[in-house]
Amino acid sequence: MAMQQEQTKAHKDADPVHQQEHVRRWQDYFTFNTDHKVIGIQYLVTSFMFSFIGGALAAGIRTELATPDPDFVSPLMYNRMMTMHGTIMIFLWIIPAGAAFANYLIPLMIGAKDMAFPKLNAVAFWMLPPGGLLLLAGFFVGAPEAGWTSYPPLSLVSSHDGQLLWILSILLIGTSSILGAINFVTTILKMRIPSMNLHQMPLFCWSMLAVSALVISSTSVLAGGAVLLAFDLVAGTSFFRPTGGGDPIVYQHLFWFYSHPAVYIMVLPFFGLISEVLPVHARKPIFGYRAIAYSSLLIAFLGLIVWVHHMFTSGTPGWLRIFFMAATMLIAVPTGIKVFGWCATIWGGKLSLNSSMLFGMGFVSSFLIGGLSGVMLASVPFDIHVHDTYFIVAHFHYVLFGGAVLGLYAGVYHWFPKMTGRMVNETWGRIHFALTFIGMNLTFMPMHQLGLIGMNRRIAMYDPQFQNLNILCTVGAYLTAVSTIPFVINMIWSINWGEKAGKNPWKALSLEWQTTSPPAIENFDEEPILWADPYDYGIDTHKADSSQAVEELLAEVSAETR
Repeated sequence: MAMQQEQTKAHKDADPVHQQEHVRRWQDYFTFNTDHKVIGIQYLVTSFMFSFIGGALAAGIRTELATPDPDFVSPLMYNRMMTMHGTIMIFLWIIPAGAAFANYLIPLMIGAKDMAFPKLNAVAFWMLPPGGLLLLAGFFVGAPEAGWTSYPPLSLVSSHDGQLLWILSILLIGTSSILGAINFVTTILKMRIPSMNLHQMPLFCWSMLAVSALVISSTSVLAGGAVLLAFDLVAGTSFFRPTGGGDPIVYQHLFWFYSHPAVYIMVLPFFGLISEVLPVHARKPIFGYRAIAYSSLLIAFLGLIVWVHHMFTSGTPGWLRIFFMAATMLIAVPTGIKVFGWCATIWGGKLSLNSSMLFGMGFVSSFLIGGLSGVMLASVPFDIHVHDTYFIVAHFHYVLFGGAVLGLYAGVYHWFPKMTGRMVNETWGRIHFALTFIGMNLTFMPMHQLGLIGMNRRIAMYDPQFQNLNILCTVGAYLTAVSTIPFVINMIWSINWGEKAGKNPWKALSLEWQTTSPPAIENFDEEPILWADPYDYGIDTHKADSSQAVEELLAEVSAETR
């Protein structure tokens, strides 16, 4: 009987039809699938689809702002476009894109077969499309015009149905985020291969631990504020309605207690991705592994105690301003540790200036500008001077576009061969980087000057003295929009006709590169061997039980670093 079972197994293994059952079909990506890799791709594609909608709204906003008068859309429609743009880009692009990489990479990086709770993982994703569709439905019933912050009392007198759909959308997306965070923490802490301790994990896993802690700690606070706002809208209560004795400032506290940590929820995953990309393409060990790892946790902790710097002009007492000013300045320290570590990693390395590395280096330089302006805004007198001006818009976008979005593209180009089994076209990738980097800086750099000379944000009409700088910003926005064309062409061409990648085209050392490209359904045929720490380029520290192929790879990596 045993012999017959073995023969049957051997026959199935040799049968092409049986092997095809273990290969993902395109239909699998439209189903309730529990494979973390499928879910990761679902998150990534869905987030990019929403990004194109949010980007179209941004182009519309910049078209309106090319002239001082409301000659493209009405002021009311402008406010609605602004609300939808901000909400889509934050909650439906950047945050889900970070979750996409976490879903795809974490089990592979720690040698697990899947996430800790596969069905919960699928449920978390399938809350995202309905949440996005609810938000977009607001355009057909009267989109909210209170901005992505939805401050009362303005949000209580704007489009009732659209505002309610905004709240329901945020609740669905927030619930999805919490479920995902629980899964990430459990997977990282409980499902690593036995030979991998915490200090042998890739830094991306450390970043996701910090992100998950922030999500679990703060997202429910935003949900509570949104529910109370819904009660004010639907049931006529007065939690935030001033005419009924409510306090709109309480909503601001609830909103920013989540929405400032949300900045780190958005950028920390890409801090982790950059910490993976730079060592591989510089052929150097990451500088200050433990400092970078623990700085992620410190950022998460400090991120929970700085929210009031968004409210320096909201009647905050002077003594409280001092505390939050100091805390906000302090958070620059762990962030600076990361930037120093990245620069030291690049310094003296054998740089391969491919698309991923270019976006990675662009990320470091752009995020540094956003970080420096953030330290400026931590100062109470300066913040009061530029509050609600375009200086804030410039800072915010250098952090999130120059940081998160460039980091996202670096990750896409780096792991595209692993996800698809195909290499990207580097010519199209470099064109994409050049257009994106030039367009981004042309769009957002002049906004610093606009803010310093007094142009208010979120207003469609402005003084004619600001027009020349606004024309520059609009041209930059169009260039940034055009930059997506070579990206889409590259993705479509490379998936279908790109050069086959093989298992490990970058000769990287982390575990996800030990399996096939794309990975098998259960990731690894057998438990992977931790034959080197993830950043040991040029360091002879591999394990004694390494295979001959591993020995050859390590010798080749060592030779490249000389």
